[in-house]
Amino acid sequence: MAKSSSLNVRVVEGRALPAKDVSGSSDPYCLVKVDDEVVARTATVWRSLSPFWGEEYTVHLPLDFHHLAFYVLDEDTVGHDDIIGKISLSKEAIAANPRGIDSWINLSRVDPDAEVQGEICLAVQMLEDVRGRCLRCHVLQARDLAPRDISGTSDPFARVFWGSQSLETSTIKKTRFPHWDEVLELREMPGAPSSLRVELWDWDMVGKNDFLGMVEFPPQTLQQKPPNGWFRLLPFPRAEEDSGRNLGALRLKVRLIEDRVLPSQYYQPLTELLMESVLGPAEEDAASPLAVLEELTLGDCRQDLATKMVKLFLGRGLAGSFLDYLTRREVARTTDPNTLFRSNSLASKSMEQFMKLVGMPYLHEVLKPVISRVFEEKKYMELDPCKMDLGRARRISFKGTASEEQVRETSLGLLTGYLGPIVDAIMGSVGRCPPAMRLAFKQLHQRVEEHFPQAEHEAVQSIGNLGQQLGQGKELWMAPLHPFLLQSISRVRDFLDRLVDVDGDEEAGGPVRALVPPSVTVREGYLLKRKEEPAGLATRFAFKKRYFWLSGETLSYSKSPEWQMCSSIPVSHICAVERVDEGAFQLPHVMQVVTQDGVGVLHTTYLQCKNVNDLNQWLSALRKASAPNPDKLATCHPGAFRSSRWTCCLQTERSAAGCSRTHSAVTLGDWSDPLDPDAETQMVYRQLLLGRDQLRMKFLEDSNMNTTPEADIGKGSSATKGDCPDVLVQQRVAAARLLEVLADLDRVHEEFQQQERGRAAPGTLDP
Repeated sequence: MAKSSSLNVRVVEGRALPAKDVSGSSDPYCLVKVDDEVVARTATVWRSLSPFWGEEYTVHLPLDFHHLAFYVLDEDTVGHDDIIGKISLSKEAIAANPRGIDSWINLSRVDPDAEVQGEICLAVQMLEDVRGRCLRCHVLQARDLAPRDISGTSDPFARVFWGSQSLETSTIKKTRFPHWDEVLELREMPGAPSSLRVELWDWDMVGKNDFLGMVEFPPQTLQQKPPNGWFRLLPFPRAEEDSGRNLGALRLKVRLIEDRVLPSQYYQPLTELLMESVLGPAEEDAASPLAVLEELTLGDCRQDLATKMVKLFLGRGLAGSFLDYLTRREVARTTDPNTLFRSNSLASKSMEQFMKLVGMPYLHEVLKPVISRVFEEKKYMELDPCKMDLGRARRISFKGTASEEQVRETSLGLLTGYLGPIVDAIMGSVGRCPPAMRLAFKQLHQRVEEHFPQAEHEAVQSIGNLGQQLGQGKELWMAPLHPFLLQSISRVRDFLDRLVDVDGDEEAGGPVRALVPPSVTVREGYLLKRKEEPAGLATRFAFKKRYFWLSGETLSYSKSPEWQMCSSIPVSHICAVERVDEGAFQLPHVMQVVTQDGVGVLHTTYLQCKNVNDLNQWLSALRKASAPNPDKLATCHPGAFRSSRWTCCLQTERSAAGCSRTHSAVTLGDWSDPLDPDAETQMVYRQLLLGRDQLRMKFLEDSNMNTTPEADIGKGSSATKGDCPDVLVQQRVAAARLLEVLADLDRVHEEFQQQERGRAAPGTLDP
């Protein structure tokens, strides 16, 4: 049974942040870290003490992560960015609320002594001889320690305390991965039994030493089960400081999802019920198992359910049928056509997710040139007088003093200059729109037209009012753009008509197992590349700019996108994709791709990305592409082999085993994630579990019946019909079938968990 864990994180906004700049403001951005590893960086909001980010991330990670942290910093163009404060959430705090955290949380001061990371490997023995008890502490090594020196490394040593006794190991210079292999023996002194505490410090020639972390074991643990293995380093225990009054707060949404996914065959009955719902006759739409599931789903869960359901049906080649089923239900229960798809229904959420999953490459292809131009030119534009910053406008766009009218006129010219190419790109993109999307839009158009055939509803059938309400109501400051929008209406109508003018009634591509075909490019862009150098050659910092393409089959690169000659690395040869310490090349945002050739020799390619977000996205994409590879490395070197030794752990053998764990399970969720039907069905099962009691109460409990409804309906008995309408009877049948499937899945989950705990008899289940 596979285990999975993911964090859904939304960094919403900040308030009352302190001013860090001489202007009396700040330029805040937020770093998101999981176990001290940066997984995301928000955009910088310039000159704001109440920034709004609204950025969302899904992080897939191992089950044994410990904490999530948010650091707010002030970006400076010269020198280091200033740290404003942080929020740290333990795994236990996040998991305590199954629906997640959604609240304002005060920022705390960043204490260097609390900024610890990494692990230490110890082997402890309790010995007795004629002189009394002796504690033997074998300090083997540590890994992933915090860098305390400007070189990006530390000079670590260990200090061991037992009662009033203490001893120290030697200091190992310039490494975050020290190997001591030293045994320290301490004699027990008279008095009460004592705890064992091991502290790690960074030695400094000038000034005081820097704290790196500690572990502590109580006397009972030392006596019954002496420590032996890797242990996570912790900060010094201290009282929490309430710094929120001075440092402001963040509004965060965080939800942890942990689950265990069964082998495929156990989900087959539930999958068949869902498929049966969308493939059945239209007159049974309201009484299908899927309709019953929709009735149980609360508004805040519909987004997740829609995403999983769309992926599930995409994997079966039935996404079009699924969306058509939801559209029929939505249209059938709508009396006013102007309210169609305006609510947070499963239909509207599913269409939204379908367009993201299927249409994101199309969106990137069509709009990327213009959007890239907007970012590159960095022009100031603002029409809303409430948000207009005349000082910023003067600094960026004008010489001398700029009036509000000048800013408005300049912004209008810039906006129309961007909007023109955007509209042109969209209007000319009909042929590039994915066939599955065009078919879904055609079905939507036909269903609305069938239900609302009257002439006055023609605008609804054309998907939108198309400017009929321009100039009415709010946002009057947008009025200068109305002439441009009105001129585009006829072109938009023509575009929508051509979009739904498509032949074919079947899903494009048929059933698929992966969302993105292996040959499709899932990520591309410029990176700086450097190969490892054979032993004996002088080290050269030769990173060369190359354009890379990643598909499910190869990581290809050439001098430029137009260059004819191209080199490639087979994705099937990749056995590790990891970050590289900044100290290895004195460069930030470097990753390594470790491959294995046909004779088992490892080769490393180093790639430098432009920023931390680019690094995380490339790491994630490469890890997903190489996920099925069988020969993954459990450890690797986060440094480089230079001057006849590894810069990370200082080992002198190039073939030495890696000193750090690999992180192949840590990826970012996005539209290009491969489909996982089992995980998607498991989520549907969890959703049904949340509503199981409601399911029984709403559809099965009947005080006028003396028989057990679940038993009778489960057997297909007609004796329970009585005077109930046919739809209610069918809903009861569907509910009973769902409950039966739930009971079976409950049983299988319990049996697998017993196997994991070692209590089940051998051979209970044969996956």
